[in-house]
Amino acid sequence: MNLFLAALGVLGVASSGPLIAATLGATTVTALAIAFWRNAIAAAVMATPTLIREPRLFGRIGRYEFRWSLVAAVALALHFACFITSLQLTSVAAATALVCLQSAWIAIIQLFRGVRHRWQVLVGLGVSFGGVVAITGFDMGTSPEALLGDVLAMAGGLLAGIYTLAGGRARQSMTTGTYTALCYSMCAVLVAVLAAFTNQPLTGFDAGGWLGILAITVCAQLVGHTAFNHLLATMSPLLVSMIILLEIPGAALLAAVFLNETLPAGTYAGLSLILVGLAVVVAGQRNGKGRRDKPAGERPVAELGAD
Repeated sequence: MNLFLAALGVLGVASSGPLIAATLGATTVTALAIAFWRNAIAAAVMATPTLIREPRLFGRIGRYEFRWSLVAAVALALHFACFITSLQLTSVAAATALVCLQSAWIAIIQLFRGVRHRWQVLVGLGVSFGGVVAITGFDMGTSPEALLGDVLAMAGGLLAGIYTLAGGRARQSMTTGTYTALCYSMCAVLVAVLAAFTNQPLTGFDAGGWLGILAITVCAQLVGHTAFNHLLATMSPLLVSMIILLEIPGAALLAAVFLNETLPAGTYAGLSLILVGLAVVVAGQRNGKGRRDKPAGERPVAELGAD
């Protein structure tokens, strides 16, 4: 059963990039519309059972939880804006690989906060960024547009790291349902504001566009993340983290099969380096004896895959 759920979770989160790229390329749906509806629908799904059980639950949220949930929501909104836009400029494989560097960004942020990491983390960072250089180097030779997409994807990874750390603080005293409903709701509102400022419509799409939005929400947000959250009850966080990293080659494979993306051989080498490096980083973070940022480390690993 666990093996089936793990495979289902990987397939769900790995489908995010290809589904978004396909929807943006074949319909009139805008990048921010995908981000808005993905969060709005997920918030409604998560909030409904929570409010049925405890109708006044959200009224008891304290300032500390609300403040960190808001920080997480802002980071998540900007993350989606950067990542989804990057998929219009660069390949699915490159965008997914770069945005998945969020684990490395978390380690860097913790270093600046005085957290001491084991040598495995530092080695993993070096290997991961070696993969980044390999991928962005090939895109740099392709077009300036692809390079901009790479930069946006990296920014999306940094924002996902901030979202993860802020969510860890908020969730010290909040359930999964309460936190995700609150965070996704605020994220949807923020994305709607961004859409208004950038004149990106949130409605008026054809049937294919709405089908794409629904597929992204169900596969990546609800199926993928829910499967990993369930696995955390029966498997170690380290093992779940390793499984989630399979999103990188999974997205590349799906893009190659369904979007006919052809990538240079060196790009696959870069993907491999990032996969190995992130695995070492996650292992070092989980086993680090000197780590002081315990709350962030206890955050469900499924939400590391914010894309």
